[in-house]
Parts: sequence; structure tokens; C-alpha cells
Amino acid sequence: MNKIRLALLDMNNNHINQGMRNITEISYAFREQSPAELEVKIFDVRFRNEVPQIEDFDIFISSGGPGNPHREGYEWEQKFADFLDGIWNHNKNSEQKKYLFLICHSFQLASIHWKLGNICKRKSYSFGVMPVHKTDEGESDILLKNLPDPFYAVDSRAYQLIEPNLKLMDELGMKIMVLEKVRPHIQLERAVMAIRFSDEIFGTQFHPEADPEGMMKNLEDDTNRAAMIKNYGVEKYLETIDRLNDDDKILLTQKEILPTFLKNAADQVMQFRLQTQD
Repeated sequence: MNKIRLALLDMNNNHINQGMRNITEISYAFREQSPAELEVKIFDVRFRNEVPQIEDFDIFISSGGPGNPHREGYEWEQKFADFLDGIWNHNKNSEQKKYLFLICHSFQLASIHWKLGNICKRKSYSFGVMPVHKTDEGESDILLKNLPDPFYAVDSRAYQLIEPNLKLMDELGMKIMVLEKVRPHIQLERAVMAIRFSDEIFGTQFHPEADPEGMMKNLEDDTNRAAMIKNYGVEKYLETIDRLNDDDKILLTQKEILPTFLKNAADQVMQFRLQTQD
């Protein structure tokens, strides 16, 4: 009764990725300091068609990953869509909630599935550390309230969510939490960078799990390094590398968002169990 079950959904399609290392390390660090026993299981969604049974777990974190978020006819795509609907419907109909965090590729898949806007290819691949801005709703959200505005996040994406369907989002009770940085000299719409899909479901287009070690590993890839220099220039690229270990940048984002999500979700799960025991 005191055990919390956490499912990690690996969306990397058998590609080597720093994100799953980060997510796993954050999960195990939380397990070490959690008063409840935490059981962690990893599911390889895209390569092995593994999707967790919703009733078997309390909390879910679904990772980023490479490739096109639009449907290409793979078996796992419908399984993941059913998984999203399953959690949404469970939470609508049950007092015992399930908690889900969606990162980058998973965020894009969910945004397409719920028809939240235009999920399109960017003019160029984006990779780097960039400031992102909280909306008014984001300022008070439990996962973001301890971060400054703007705060710094690792960006790694070829796609983006723009032109959000605000009417539909309002009907569904969804709120935009974070927007892309302001670029007054560029006549392009700012991408949506985070959404609170519901009280229990949160998603980010950026990588809240990222750490300096992972960033340096990723910059060993020529495509990533070239994208960062193209987007920011050599001087900004060098400055970013120099600031990777700053306590007020990606280290702060890593320390705040996912650990707070896990703590809040675990607290809610245990609180419900205690109430129903009485």
C-alpha cells in the first residue's frame, strides 16, 4: 500500500540519448529520498512497442525522441494514442488520479492527438540553451513558480507547436504555461513550450531533465553543434558552454521541474490512499 509505481516511457526508438539517462537518474534520486517505496519500470515504446498498462502504475514520464511526431503507420502510434486517452478518461472518471509528464516528442504527439494547434517543422533545427518565458498561468503553477522569468531550458527540436487552438484548449481545461523567447527582429510566431493539459498531466517542448554532462555529450554531434552555432552564433555558443554549470540556468530547471512533479504526484497518490483507508 505504501509503494508508488513509476513507468518511464522511452521514446528514443533505439537511438542513444542523454534524456533517458537524465530521467532515470532523477527518478532514482527521488526514490532515495521518498518516504514511500518507489518502483521504477522502463518501457521501450517505439522500438519494442511496449506501452504500460495504466492500472499498473501511478505516475508516468514519457521522454523526448527523434523523428516526425506525425503518424507514419507504426503499431506503437495507436498504442500511445490509446494510452493518452486511457489516462485522460481514467482521471475524468476516477477519484484516484494518474499523473503524466510529457517531454518534447511526447509533448508533440499529445498536442497532435488532442488537435491543439499546428505542429509543423521548424525552418531550421533548434539546439541549445535558451531563455523561455512563463505565461500568467505559468507564474503560479506548482512546477514553475520557483523558477525566474525567463528561465533557461535545453531546446532540441525540429518541430514546433504554433497557432494554438485556444478555444479548444479552454474547453478542455488546458493552459499554456511557457512560450518561446521573444524575438522582435524575427517575424515568426512564438512556439508553445509548455502546457498544463490537466491537473495531473503536464508537458514541455523543452527538456527539463537535461544536465551539463548531457549537453556536452550532445554537442559532440556535428548536427547539434552546427545548429547551435547557426541559431546563436559562435560567441553565444561559447558563452553558453561556459555557463552550462551555472546554478541559475539549466541546473536550476533540472532541479525544479521533474523532481517537483514527482514529489507532488507521489504526495497526491499517498494522500488519496490514506483517505480511502480511513
